[in-house]
Amino acid sequence: MPVDRDGGGGAGLKAILDRLLIGGVILLFPEGTRTRDGQLQPAKSGIGLTVIKSTATVVPVRVQGTFAALGRHMKFPMPHRVTVTYGEPLDFKSLREEARTCSKPRLKEIYQQVADEIMAVIANVDERAHGAVKLERRPPTRRDHA
Repeated sequence: MPVDRDGGGGAGLKAILDRLLIGGVILLFPEGTRTRDGQLQPAKSGIGLTVIKSTATVVPVRVQGTFAALGRHMKFPMPHRVTVTYGEPLDFKSLREEARTCSKPRLKEIYQQVADEIMAVIANVDERAHGAVKLERRPPTRRDHA
């Protein structure tokens, strides 16, 4: 479900929260857009807002190889290995509870804190880590089509 990154996100946020409320799953990219240089970027506070306003479990996911496969500078995808690694679920219960009664400035801090925590975990998700699940897809070769 696309969300307008440049404003008018109220409808998008409502759709996301409605989907989560019925037990659906969504995928959000904390950075808000594709990287310009292949490196992880700082998280936007919108992911924190979404996490705090929902009760959904947050599963950090590290996707590697996408910049080489289809970076912002490319018009067409290139064959390249893409790795998806899932980390342990994150618990934001205490921050969700605090958010119910805190001041508006503190609430904005909480949104960014949650976003930053998620990005820190994503940056450290490693396929060798305990509990991590790694999925890989290599580019097809001629042998695959023979």
